[in-house]
Amino acid sequence: MRLSVCIHRFFSEYMTEMKGCSHSTVKAYRDTFRLLLPYTAKKYGIKPDSLRIEHLSIETVLSFLNHLEKDRGNSARTRNHRLAAVKSLAAMIRLLYPEHRRLCDGIESLHRKRTHKPLVGYLTHQEIQKVLDSVDLKKNEGFRDYVLLHLLYDSGARAFEIAGLSLDDFDPDTRRLTLLGKGSRTRILELWPKTAQLLEKYIAKHRKEPMPPHGTALFTNQRRAPLTRFGIHRLCRRYLEKTLSNKRLKYLNPVHSFRHSCAIHMLNAGYALTDIKNRLGHERLESTMIYLKLETSIKKEIQKEYIAHTKSLMNQDRKLDELLDWGDRDKILNWLDRL
Repeated sequence: MRLSVCIHRFFSEYMTEMKGCSHSTVKAYRDTFRLLLPYTAKKYGIKPDSLRIEHLSIETVLSFLNHLEKDRGNSARTRNHRLAAVKSLAAMIRLLYPEHRRLCDGIESLHRKRTHKPLVGYLTHQEIQKVLDSVDLKKNEGFRDYVLLHLLYDSGARAFEIAGLSLDDFDPDTRRLTLLGKGSRTRILELWPKTAQLLEKYIAKHRKEPMPPHGTALFTNQRRAPLTRFGIHRLCRRYLEKTLSNKRLKYLNPVHSFRHSCAIHMLNAGYALTDIKNRLGHERLESTMIYLKLETSIKKEIQKEYIAHTKSLMNQDRKLDELLDWGDRDKILNWLDRL
């Protein structure tokens, strides 16, 4: 049987209709087979459309995985992601074409490669404050960046979750934000008073109207297109590089450092693990328990600063004074120009 038939059914039926996978997962798995099919076809000296299920042997899959690491320079984590996609295809073939059960069992028995778990890099409350203070509110995108950094620290959201926000996802009356996370799981968070006030002000005065058809996007870039997760990543990296040393940056993921900071500060402030799990949108409690392994010797100081920050209001922020002063000056200059 031709492998192309299985690939078509895998993406059109199995992933979308039977498993209900997200569009991001479909794209990630698609990229795996865009690499696997040409590699396998070249190995057997035939065209990709001529490949059969029998060509997808254990030896071929192992050879492909080694090719990713040695020839393409992929990490072990990427290798494991590619293997997960191939295993998923094998699971479908075993289900729909049981005559190939033995081949599929062999592929599914392949083990993931062990990887080094990276350190959970988080920012202290003092470092968070330095990053926020580094934002120039007089620049065109300054207030947007200031609000976005506050929101990342408050919500502990992932970059793609923030990028996907629309105006309807924020309710200023209840200070609630709706996020669509991994696995199409939705969660509702109650924001700090200051974050909610900043978001209201941003929407009312500083948000650029997006270009059609993205009229409801919450955060936009200079081209008035929705801000992407890559744009958020670059934005966070820019402000961290302005504030922290290269040695400190080595252990920080630009966006996830705010997510980890949110979790650590909630833990030190006495929140239950289930509360942290729900805020971060973890599927399993085991994912949240990694924060228990971190030793924090300044727990009391962090707890006081974190609680004070969560209860603060926008009018208690000295940083915003320069925006207000600049805004008043801009108004008077515009008025003088009109005389």
